[in-house]
Amino acid sequence: MALSKRELFQKRRMRVRNKLRKVNAGRVRLSVHRSNKNISVQLIDDLAGTTLASASSLEKDLGVVGKNNIEAATKVGTAIAERAKKAGVEEAYFDRGGFLFHGKVKALANAAREAGLKI
Repeated sequence: MALSKRELFQKRRMRVRNKLRKVNAGRVRLSVHRSNKNISVQLIDDLAGTTLASASSLEKDLGVVGKNNIEAATKVGTAIAERAKKAGVEEAYFDRGGFLFHGKVKALANAAREAGLKI
Protein backbone atom coordinates (compact mmCIF):
# COMPACT_ATOMS: atom_id res chain seq x y z
CA MET A 1 0.00 0.00 0.00
CA ALA A 2 1.25 3.48 -0.82
CA LEU A 3 2.46 5.68 2.00
CA SER A 4 0.81 9.01 2.69
CA LYS A 5 2.63 12.32 2.34
CA ARG A 6 2.93 12.61 6.11
CA GLU A 7 4.45 9.13 6.44
CA LEU A 8 6.98 9.87 3.69
CA PHE A 9 7.87 13.15 5.42
CA GLN A 10 8.40 11.34 8.74
CA LYS A 11 10.63 8.74 7.08
CA ARG A 12 12.79 11.46 5.48
CA ARG A 13 12.93 13.35 8.78
CA MET A 14 14.11 10.35 10.77
CA ARG A 15 16.61 9.35 8.09
CA VAL A 16 18.19 12.82 8.17
CA ARG A 17 18.15 12.99 11.98
CA ASN A 18 19.74 9.55 12.39
CA LYS A 19 22.55 10.42 9.95
CA LEU A 20 23.21 13.61 11.90
CA ARG A 21 23.43 11.69 15.17
CA LYS A 22 26.07 9.37 13.71
CA VAL A 23 28.38 12.15 12.54
CA ASN A 24 27.69 14.71 15.29
CA ALA A 25 30.96 15.58 17.01
CA GLY A 26 29.53 17.83 19.70
CA ARG A 27 28.46 20.48 17.19
CA VAL A 28 25.12 22.20 17.42
CA ARG A 29 22.26 21.49 15.05
CA LEU A 30 20.61 24.08 12.82
CA SER A 31 17.04 22.82 12.63
CA VAL A 32 14.63 24.24 10.03
CA HIS A 33 10.84 24.17 10.11
CA ARG A 34 8.74 25.38 7.21
CA SER A 35 4.99 25.79 7.38
CA ASN A 36 2.60 27.09 4.75
CA LYS A 37 2.80 30.64 6.10
CA ASN A 38 6.16 30.95 7.90
CA ILE A 39 9.68 29.59 8.18
CA SER A 40 11.68 29.25 11.38
CA VAL A 41 15.10 27.97 12.39
CA GLN A 42 16.77 27.07 15.70
CA LEU A 43 20.31 26.39 16.86
CA ILE A 44 20.03 23.42 19.21
CA ASP A 45 22.69 21.98 21.49
CA ASP A 46 21.68 18.32 21.74
CA LEU A 47 24.16 17.51 24.51
CA ALA A 48 22.71 20.11 26.86
CA GLY A 49 19.20 19.93 25.39
CA THR A 50 18.93 23.69 24.97
CA THR A 51 18.13 26.13 22.20
CA LEU A 52 20.98 28.60 21.75
CA ALA A 53 19.38 30.92 19.20
CA SER A 54 16.34 31.09 16.98
CA ALA A 55 14.92 33.17 14.14
CA SER A 56 11.56 33.18 12.43
CA SER A 57 9.67 35.01 9.74
CA LEU A 58 7.16 35.91 12.47
CA GLU A 59 9.60 38.45 13.97
CA LYS A 60 8.60 42.02 13.16
CA ASP A 61 12.15 43.39 13.03
CA LEU A 62 12.97 41.20 10.00
CA GLY A 63 10.18 42.83 8.02
CA VAL A 64 8.75 39.65 6.50
CA VAL A 65 5.93 38.89 8.93
CA GLY A 66 3.65 36.17 7.62
CA LYS A 67 5.64 35.53 4.46
CA ASN A 68 7.03 32.21 3.39
CA ASN A 69 9.07 32.90 0.29
CA ILE A 70 12.73 32.83 -0.72
CA GLU A 71 13.21 36.47 0.35
CA ALA A 72 11.91 35.69 3.85
CA ALA A 73 14.09 32.57 4.06
CA THR A 74 17.16 34.60 3.11
CA LYS A 75 16.49 37.18 5.83
CA VAL A 76 15.89 34.47 8.43
CA GLY A 77 19.15 32.76 7.37
CA THR A 78 21.21 35.92 7.82
CA ALA A 79 19.52 36.63 11.16
CA ILE A 80 20.32 33.17 12.55
CA ALA A 81 23.95 33.48 11.45
CA GLU A 82 24.30 36.79 13.29
CA ARG A 83 22.67 35.37 16.42
CA ALA A 84 24.90 32.29 16.22
CA LYS A 85 27.98 34.53 16.26
CA LYS A 86 26.62 36.32 19.35
CA ALA A 87 26.07 32.93 21.02
CA GLY A 88 29.63 31.87 20.16
CA VAL A 89 28.70 29.26 17.55
CA GLU A 90 30.76 29.08 14.37
CA GLU A 91 29.87 25.60 13.07
CA ALA A 92 26.58 23.72 12.93
CA TYR A 93 25.06 20.70 11.26
CA PHE A 94 22.17 21.57 8.96
CA ASP A 95 19.06 19.60 9.91
CA ARG A 96 16.57 20.08 7.10
CA GLY A 97 14.10 17.74 8.78
CA GLY A 98 11.89 16.07 6.21
CA PHE A 99 12.01 19.06 3.89
CA LEU A 100 13.78 18.72 0.57
CA PHE A 101 16.93 20.81 0.11
CA HIS A 102 15.74 23.22 -2.56
CA GLY A 103 13.84 26.46 -2.75
CA LYS A 104 13.30 28.14 0.61
CA VAL A 105 15.35 25.66 2.66
CA LYS A 106 18.30 26.00 0.30
CA ALA A 107 18.01 29.80 0.31
CA LEU A 108 18.06 29.82 4.11
CA ALA A 109 21.17 27.60 4.22
CA ASN A 110 23.01 29.65 1.60
CA ALA A 111 22.20 32.93 3.38
CA ALA A 112 23.50 31.52 6.67
CA ARG A 113 26.71 30.39 4.94
CA GLU A 114 27.22 33.79 3.32
CA ALA A 115 26.71 35.51 6.68
CA GLY A 116 29.56 33.47 8.18
CA LEU A 117 28.03 30.35 9.71
CA LYS A 118 29.88 27.19 8.71
CA ILE A 119 27.37 24.48 7.78
